[in-house]
Amino acid sequence: MEARKSSATTINPPVFYSSAFIILALVIYSVALPQHAQSLFSTTQAWIVAHLSWLYILAVALILLMVVLLALSRYGDIKLGPDHSEPDYSRTTWFAMLFSAGMGIGLMFFGVAEPVMHFLSPPIGEGGSVLAAREAMKITFFHWGLHAWSIYAIVAMILAYFAYRHGLPLALRSALYPLIGERIHGPIGHAVDTFAIISTVLGVATSLGLGVTQINTGLNHLYGLPISLPVQIGLILATSALATLSVVSGLDKGVRRLSELNLSLAVLLMVLVMIVGPTVFILQTFVQNTGSYLADIVNKTFNLYAYEPNDWIGGWTLFYWGWWLAWSPFVGLFIARISRGRTIREFVAGVLLVPTAFTLLWMTVFGDTAIHMILWENVSSLGEAIERDSSLALFAFLEHFPFSALLSLLAIVMVVVFFVTSADSGAMVVDMLASGGNDNTPARQRIFWTMLMAGVAIALLLADGLTALQTATIASALPFTLALLCSMWGLLKALRIDATKQGLRYQAITTSPATPRAYSDWQRRLRNLTMFPRRRHVVRFIAEVVRPACEAVAEEIRKQGYGATVSEGEDQRIRIEIVHEGEPDFLYEVRPRAYVMPSFVPRSEDDEPGERKYFRAEVHLKEGGQDYDVMGWSREGVIGDILDQYEKHMHFLHMVR
Repeated sequence: MEARKSSATTINPPVFYSSAFIILALVIYSVALPQHAQSLFSTTQAWIVAHLSWLYILAVALILLMVVLLALSRYGDIKLGPDHSEPDYSRTTWFAMLFSAGMGIGLMFFGVAEPVMHFLSPPIGEGGSVLAAREAMKITFFHWGLHAWSIYAIVAMILAYFAYRHGLPLALRSALYPLIGERIHGPIGHAVDTFAIISTVLGVATSLGLGVTQINTGLNHLYGLPISLPVQIGLILATSALATLSVVSGLDKGVRRLSELNLSLAVLLMVLVMIVGPTVFILQTFVQNTGSYLADIVNKTFNLYAYEPNDWIGGWTLFYWGWWLAWSPFVGLFIARISRGRTIREFVAGVLLVPTAFTLLWMTVFGDTAIHMILWENVSSLGEAIERDSSLALFAFLEHFPFSALLSLLAIVMVVVFFVTSADSGAMVVDMLASGGNDNTPARQRIFWTMLMAGVAIALLLADGLTALQTATIASALPFTLALLCSMWGLLKALRIDATKQGLRYQAITTSPATPRAYSDWQRRLRNLTMFPRRRHVVRFIAEVVRPACEAVAEEIRKQGYGATVSEGEDQRIRIEIVHEGEPDFLYEVRPRAYVMPSFVPRSEDDEPGERKYFRAEVHLKEGGQDYDVMGWSREGVIGDILDQYEKHMHFLHMVR
């Protein structure tokens, strides 16, 4: 559940002020000298495309390969959080938030436009043919499929793993921990988080500016609302006001409910188009498109058109790869925030496969239906309208359906809600980055970032600087790509160590003689098995047995020259921590944990009304809960268990040195 809101300012000054200054300087430059800015950024992007396109292509291929291999390997069982953690959200809510933050607005803008544009102007060959139609859908699937989501997945996995499993800040700096260690809390970490804030603010602001043109176009198409700057500024302010309400409500209310609403509306619109459109053709092409995409994925992944040089790859594939990479700090951190408690295998299946499947179905329903209209129904006006203005594509497409006005209104509502979810989730992410990974921040800070992104978008609209800043955002993907490749190496190193330690959990190591005598006699052991103790019984056991056992071990450890402390938590848990300078410390903790009482246990006078619960004295190590109960053990038995786990820890240190 979401933490209680803090009233104190939580900003990290070096990150907050430096990012605000750089954003202000970039916006002033783009507003004051829009043509010069566009020329500079376009030249930079053109140089990257001409000389480093191979790096983008290779990096994205490595990212996809690594994500898939991590899910299939032994690392797939490792949780993004402690071993005992559970997901914060249901799968449906999780998918809805993934969909809304990841690519929702892009699907509304490009669902019709991109397939038709590739169909009419393919990279190679003649446009408007059946062959061009097949190739158009393969290219669209390639741009919006596994590669795009793998970029978001790897960034989110790195952030969630180090934040929730190793207790580091939920900020981009934590991804570099295996490489630079504690220096992430210094200037290098500040610089990384500053870059992520700049990328997110400019990315969301440019999307707001460019996206209102689609809303404005739709309202003009439906109701004759003029296409003008005052209207677009009003739309930005209205969208930002809704985002402010959502961001004040918090992640569990505002973003979650809007995401679920939008997913429902998206499914409704897609089903209506599928039913009214050429249903059998859509189903056939979806199956064929998926097969063609998977069969050709390796060729498409590494195709640089080196033997047929043209500008197409720079305008499409490299543009997309740069855009996904530039947006990945924002989307990746948001996905990490909502993915705590899932295993890496479940995480990859959810982030990579489910959104990709939905995206490809969406592109087929809208893209192939539009191609069907142009190729077989001779609706050439649709293609001409899209070539003139791609922002009109969806509304020109829906014009050919029954109840077109109602469908177009539904589409406009979806676009607005998608923008609201992008703005409020963007404000949440930027606020966390500017607060050193803290998500318990005052609402006024999130409101500030929401308003800042709206202000940047309006300033750029007024000065015609949107294209310049969009180009700059994509060009900024180059340094982030290099940092991401280093972070992937660091993640592999950390996962190898984690898997080694997890394997030792099940490895038979000679146990201390005290462990078999956890109970003084077998009758006591049997009696304990058939009891379902209340909280007060477990708390008393922890205080009277576990604490003296921990203190005895700590005292003996201190005699050996090591640092050891025993402490008590707020729920009466007891922990012993043994410090190893320069290497992972050992932590052994026993905490009371509640469970629902089995139905076969008869009620007693102590039972309170409602759901009955019993408690276990469960062991937790640094990596999380170990799923076994020491309630009723003798003091010697608990000491033996501490020593057994400490022996495994020392063996782990030996294995990874």
